[in-house]
Amino acid sequence: MKKLAIGIDIGGINTAFGLVDENGDLYAESVISTKKYPLFEDYKTYVKDLCEALHTMAGSLSFEYELVGIGIGAPNANYHLGTIEQPANLWKFPASEANPDESRRIFHLAADIKEQFPGVEVLMTNDANAATIGEMVYGNAKGMKDFIMITLGTGLGSGFVANGEMIYGHDGFAGEFGHVIVERGGRECGCGRKGCLEAYVSATGIKRTAFDLMARMTEPSELRDIAFVDFDASMISTAAAKGDKVALEAFRFTGEMLGRALADIVTVTSPEAIFLFGGLAKAGKFIFEPTQWYMEENMLSVFKNKVKLLPSGIQGKNAAILGASALIWQNS
Repeated sequence: MKKLAIGIDIGGINTAFGLVDENGDLYAESVISTKKYPLFEDYKTYVKDLCEALHTMAGSLSFEYELVGIGIGAPNANYHLGTIEQPANLWKFPASEANPDESRRIFHLAADIKEQFPGVEVLMTNDANAATIGEMVYGNAKGMKDFIMITLGTGLGSGFVANGEMIYGHDGFAGEFGHVIVERGGRECGCGRKGCLEAYVSATGIKRTAFDLMARMTEPSELRDIAFVDFDASMISTAAAKGDKVALEAFRFTGEMLGRALADIVTVTSPEAIFLFGGLAKAGKFIFEPTQWYMEENMLSVFKNKVKLLPSGIQGKNAAILGASALIWQNS
């Protein structure tokens, strides 16, 4: 009998999910809104609606199969406990006496979903770790035992693999590379600190860079006609492809910040490769070339020209679902 796993990707706007086999082939997929459930009192409704949608999708196939597990990728997810903890972009609510975990904003999502799927294994990790495991199971990291995944989306996520195993740390939150300080007293970050890598290297970060450059550079740019509220990082890629000097400098600066930081982290794990994944990575040479140059320029001599900088092999619209489902296949 065919074996399938469900992969669930929980984002701040939508929750996407699909049925995936061990080769990464997708048999069905669907989506529900996440932002529809902004308050704590809506969490139970969210779980109920999600599980109903999962059951509907699971029953939509015309052939019999075995559901071997459910893998979940979510912000601030704790792999060890199956919880989402203090998710700034998901659910916000006032503390109450009803739930002792509520004041710390802890959601026992894996257990809550498992209740609706008795006998089915449910595993959860943060979204960047899910992408990392997806790369290891389905992508360009097959056979690699030591590598780093950098996810460049609205923020900067990361996953670290050493000796073939994900590094989770004792509390499940290891690998927050986006929140290393690269500029003391620098830009404010969404985490509340200043100067984090994420504030410079992310879709949000490069947008901020572009507007800073337009204030300091006099060169004409098509980006100058776009209001901040309408601005999207993909517009910088489009402009860069046309030779726009502001856009090209924005990528150079972003690559410099990322490359320098990668040169530092290489000294800790000595990876075989570093993969770039996510929307900003789709800019191709505009982000890869400066990142590679500044990484090598700042690399400790013993590591020079040893670490490959590569695009993700699962980049695409279903990548997050594949990454979440890979949690199950990795453990099967």
